[in-house]
Amino acid sequence: MVETEPVNLSDLDLTKSPYKKDFPVFESVKINGKPLVYLDTAASAQKPLSVIDKVAENYKSSYANVHRGVYFLSEKETSLYEAARQNVADFIGAKSASEVIFTKGATEALNLFIQSFAASMLKDGDEVLLTQAEHHANLIPWFILQKRIDFKLKFAPVDDMGNLDMDAFKNMLTDKVKIVSATQMSNVLGTIMPVKEMGILAHAAGAVFAVDGSQGITHAKVDVQDIDCDFYAFSGHKLYAPTGIGVLWGKSEMLHRMPVWQGGGDMVANTTYQGATFAEPPACFEAGTPPFVQAIGLSLALDYLRKIDYVKAFAYEDKVFSYLYESLQNIGGIRIIGNAKEKSGLASFVIKGCNEQDAAMILNQLGIAVRAGHHCAQPITERMGVKATIRASLGIYNDKSDVDALVSGIEKVKSMLL
Repeated sequence: MVETEPVNLSDLDLTKSPYKKDFPVFESVKINGKPLVYLDTAASAQKPLSVIDKVAENYKSSYANVHRGVYFLSEKETSLYEAARQNVADFIGAKSASEVIFTKGATEALNLFIQSFAASMLKDGDEVLLTQAEHHANLIPWFILQKRIDFKLKFAPVDDMGNLDMDAFKNMLTDKVKIVSATQMSNVLGTIMPVKEMGILAHAAGAVFAVDGSQGITHAKVDVQDIDCDFYAFSGHKLYAPTGIGVLWGKSEMLHRMPVWQGGGDMVANTTYQGATFAEPPACFEAGTPPFVQAIGLSLALDYLRKIDYVKAFAYEDKVFSYLYESLQNIGGIRIIGNAKEKSGLASFVIKGCNEQDAAMILNQLGIAVRAGHHCAQPITERMGVKATIRASLGIYNDKSDVDALVSGIEKVKSMLL
């Protein structure tokens, strides 16, 4: 369903995830005496024990504020923090660690890009092209910016199957479009967007291309050089890392065009009563005490993914997704929202005649954690003709037993609500 590097899938047994044992929540949590079936990774992933333990150890033996002290703990933590930046750069194929800005999440990363870079280059009458499938994080900040600049937002349409209409996308790329900003993977539809092709077209039209990789990076290997985007944003907490950490990656020449966004400690070169000069990127975009322990946690999560061969793990997960998708298709009274040719990771659906919140609460009683609502992407949900959906989203710890439990749970929901 999603493109990854070729791997040998013959030894991948979907009956029991080989990675589930690494996540202590599945041993420690029971719901009404039932094992936890966690199907909400698109919202936030569970954490492996190696990350949990090493983050706790950091607080015990290494913690001190970074960049400020010349004493042992501060220098040690600073070294770990900057090593985390290099680790992220290596993971996404950045040319330099200095292109990696740490934020508290993808939402803040996108706000930084929009409120700094976009705000500095857009003029009245310009246009920005998004897709209809955007999360609120790549939508609301644009509305806020429109209060300051009279630019036009345009939305490349998604068809009834959930595919991006590439002909319409091409036709909407006029010389007025200065920025294209798009999700790599819809958090409602599961659609994998053709971001590489979109970037080629955007650049040919003279536009800057930004990608919201919050869902995409959790299901496939990402190389920002291969995509050739100008900016790439993602969250750590969906990638098996702690909450409170995200990344905005930008090409060096783009970051040097960005005005500073927030002011405070550690982002200046020199300050007097008359004014200030600012540090070079990325420091100038990390005002105040950064989320350094969280960044170290993100680095630990990337280490874990490398250790287990994350390309193979993502391929395993995609096979589980195929089983999930096929299983849902075989249930009577189910409508899957989004049936794009290229999709993975999650399935949103409605049970005809059943309220989504009621269904999710019944599933919870059975130990099954799913998300119900519009998933902070209300426009695309309503575009697909529904107000809300039930969403089952996968991580590398899911297996056939989780899917089977969901199918059984849906039948229970139908028997109770219909």
